[in-house]
Amino acid sequence: MGALPVFRWRLAPDGYATRRQLRAQGLRPGGQDVAAQLERPRRRRSPLVAYLYRIDLAKPVRPMTPGRWAALAKANAARRLCPTCRRDAGYVIPPTLGMCTPCAFPEPSPELRSA
Repeated sequence: MGALPVFRWRLAPDGYATRRQLRAQGLRPGGQDVAAQLERPRRRRSPLVAYLYRIDLAKPVRPMTPGRWAALAKANAARRLCPTCRRDAGYVIPPTLGMCTPCAFPEPSPELRSA
């Protein structure tokens, strides 16, 4: 396998795009291999790398079916369920807390507040 062409940040030629850029255009890589790399310089650490795909080989995004919408709704509902109190938090529970805000930061009892 040959080496991939490497472009500096913001200097990639037309015809290449990252996954996010393809998605914004309603496209997906569609099984093609990475065509090039984009390097973003960093001061002290190794550079960040973004993979580029050819736009002319990209395929349209598959449409969402009713089954996919249902699976997505079920997955998002599971992310809103607090494992401690088993209630819907009304928002996606952050993984750093692992539980809803009232369970993570309970109100102090009245005896402790008066002290």
